Amino acid sequence: MTTRRQFATSLIAVAALTAASGAAWAQPAPVTLLNVSYDPTRELYVEFNAAFAKAWKAKTGQDVTIKQSHGGSGKQARSIIDGLDADVATLALAGDTDALNANGGWIPKDWQKRLPHNSTPYASTIILAVRQGNPKGIKDWDDLVRPDVKVITPNPKTSGGARWNYLAAWEFAKRKFGSDAKAKEFVAKLYGNVPVLDTGARGSTITFAQRNQGDVLIAWENEAYLLEKEFNTKFDVVYPSLSILAEPAVTVVDKNVDKKGTRAVATAYLEYLYTEEGQDIIGKHFYRPVISAKAQAKYGKQFPKLNLFRIDEAFGGWEKAAKEHFADGASFDQIYTKK
Repeated sequence: MTTRRQFATSLIAVAALTAASGAAWAQPAPVTLLNVSYDPTRELYVEFNAAFAKAWKAKTGQDVTIKQSHGGSGKQARSIIDGLDADVATLALAGDTDALNANGGWIPKDWQKRLPHNSTPYASTIILAVRQGNPKGIKDWDDLVRPDVKVITPNPKTSGGARWNYLAAWEFAKRKFGSDAKAKEFVAKLYGNVPVLDTGARGSTITFAQRNQGDVLIAWENEAYLLEKEFNTKFDVVYPSLSILAEPAVTVVDKNVDKKGTRAVATAYLEYLYTEEGQDIIGKHFYRPVISAKAQAKYGKQFPKLNLFRIDEAFGGWEKAAKEHFADGASFDQIYTKK
């Protein structure tokens, strides 16, 4: 399997570096990695980091510690650009990762070609979480523009998850009402029902679950299933008639790993997401495994089949979507400043 060969190659690279230093197979010095990620991956990476550290120690004898940084995906990308010493970036969308190339050349332009599946080791989608029993009778995106419904979603200027939310609602309305102009009207009404815009997806989850605001939370699929487990909140999940296939991507941050000498370990860390153990942990945390047939079969029942579209087919990719919808003065600013 390609990913197993890649992981093995990284192990060989570390062994070669150790031998070259004149200390072949001696206890290598401990290493620390920083994974800069988006909000809802906290629990996923706590378990994954422990599994990788154990596997790496067994293969190389080297102790590795992985530190985590979480926040709104766009905000996290800007932090790396401003100097946050990330070894790897596991952001919510490829558009945020592309910014690391465009603003300072932290990664190469073709970064997505370096790992399988366009450097996307897991997928997710956007669903609607409602109060237990669904007291407002919410069934689809249409219900989010009703005057009696309050919607919780984060700010798409800072949150990657919020951008997936926004685009899913836009495309639903465009297909139903027939034009971008009608979609813009629909999304404007939806955001008119949003009482507060948190900077990240986890902040919106806290607003909905702990502060008890809103009737519906537009959320990552995995985040919705954590409501009861992590926040002791009873809820129902509403799968809309149409949603977006969310494909978070991962990369080493080249400038940082080369400066710190951590490229081999950081690369192996990301490759481990594609192994059977990595894919199993992904499914366990309600992300959709993309490589392992075994993990897909094991966790398939928790992922209903949905009518999903890709951003490339509906919006022409992240660069075009960001320019038209999320740049300063683009559609979101036009919609939200008119509130």
